[in-house]
Amino acid sequence: MPMTGYWGAAVRTSSGVSAPVTTIPVAVHAPDPVSLAGVKSQLCHQPSIELVDEVSGRPGAVAVLVAADALDEPTLSSLRRLIRTEGTRGVLVASSIREADLLQVIECGVGAIVWRHEATGHRLQQAVVAASRGDGDLPADLLGRLIAQVGTMQRGVAGSSDAPMHGLAPREVDVLRLVAEGMDTGEIASKLSYSERTVKNVMHGLTTRLRLRNRAHAVAYALREGYI
Repeated sequence: MPMTGYWGAAVRTSSGVSAPVTTIPVAVHAPDPVSLAGVKSQLCHQPSIELVDEVSGRPGAVAVLVAADALDEPTLSSLRRLIRTEGTRGVLVASSIREADLLQVIECGVGAIVWRHEATGHRLQQAVVAASRGDGDLPADLLGRLIAQVGTMQRGVAGSSDAPMHGLAPREVDVLRLVAEGMDTGEIASKLSYSERTVKNVMHGLTTRLRLRNRAHAVAYALREGYI
């Protein structure tokens, strides 16, 4: 009998010994039965995904929420509850996001956002994996809007070039600047001549110290405070 992994999967190595495969438990939340069935059908054949009914008692589970045409207060409330109370890593699938809601979504702790028209099984799996690792995954156009929005807020509040520089170390600023440009851990390590472990340690240290939920929240913080 092959040996199963933590979530019940196993693969056979070249030596004939079964090695465990770690899958990510995902609970899907959607506003209607058709959307719920559609997302589950996209995810059920992805090898790194295990669909579960609830996230309670499963630390690190990823909650995938499918919004309607636009985010509403019940959806935002659900995001806050699942991410802040249940401790999940959030992935949001949305048709559109209003400028007024964008920062709220990020500050809820959403780690990845996928446009509904791009939500193939492969694309959803990428977002889930990124969120589970704390890497984050935002569409390029949405990241640009976030940067512009926070930059406008910063200029309105500060009104000067005397931005505070006492919360982040220089190399933390360097890493966050590249995160804001959309680079992943490997690309950042190559650009700064760091190891990937160093980049992960830098991100973990600053998010823990400043109580930030993920990379997107860290970028929003750095922009708001004038670091980048």
